[in-house]
Amino acid sequence: MGYRILNEMERKFQPRKGLEGPFHYPSGRVLYYDAKAGEYWDPTTDFYVPSDEVSRLQNQIFDKVRM
Repeated sequence: MGYRILNEMERKFQPRKGLEGPFHYPSGRVLYYDAKAGEYWDPTTDFYVPSDEVSRLQNQIFDKVRM
């Protein structure tokens, strides 16, 4: 049996009932996906994130992978 020590960010953002995630982005932003609303939710602002902003965050991941 193994174990892993969680960093501060992982301890702060735990799975939440009814939401998928947390999804950690290279910029440090964390979002959850609300399947009922069909949108990503930011727990730090308690607002849904516009789809163009989510696309930009997801492209950051692809940019990191290409490096």
